[in-house]
Amino acid sequence: MTNEIIWIIFAIVNFSMLLLFYRLFGKTGLYVWIGMATIIANIQVLKTVELFGLTATLGNILYGTAYLATDIINEKHGKDEAKKAVWMGFATLLAMTIFMQIALTFQPGADDIAHESLTTIFDLIPRVVAGSLAAYIISQSFDVWIYDKFRKMFPADKHLWIRNNGSTGVSQLLDTVVFCSIAFYGSYPTEIFFEIFITTYVIKFIVAIMDTPFMYIAKKMNHV
Repeated sequence: MTNEIIWIIFAIVNFSMLLLFYRLFGKTGLYVWIGMATIIANIQVLKTVELFGLTATLGNILYGTAYLATDIINEKHGKDEAKKAVWMGFATLLAMTIFMQIALTFQPGADDIAHESLTTIFDLIPRVVAGSLAAYIISQSFDVWIYDKFRKMFPADKHLWIRNNGSTGVSQLLDTVVFCSIAFYGSYPTEIFFEIFITTYVIKFIVAIMDTPFMYIAKKMNHV
């Protein structure tokens, strides 16, 4: 099975699981999902794969579901609840970063088999950590704001795709600018930096388009 087919299946599974969380647990399920998605996406992003002829990192799909979750909250529960969800996700990601950095300071036991692997995953470069945290809070806060603006400009249900794709597309661009600038600018030649930037955003934009049908399903969904 090719990476492209696995990636499409993976996207469907991610979006479907998000809807299941919403169906079973309502707004609380989306809060939990956002916290979980931000943590796991920041682990998955360490793995690079070839997709559609481009070198890309994993994590973009799961990270994209966090935008979908905040858009659903904004659409059905209001701007203030979406803001709360964003800050809960940020606090979760920050707490995980702090906990794991402290955990790595412990001296492993003689028979330990996990320390080196955990170090590879969680002993992150400070610029990458700073870029990830800054990009999340800036882009997600912007997403909540611009989605609310789009909802006032295009209030009809038939324009839900404009609110969803418009807000996520612009917010993901902002996310990519902030993250790549903090994490990578100056570390790579200019042409490599822009290749990373463009590839990252293209993948994120594709994910934003793919989540549209799931946004419509969530809009009509009755949850417990």
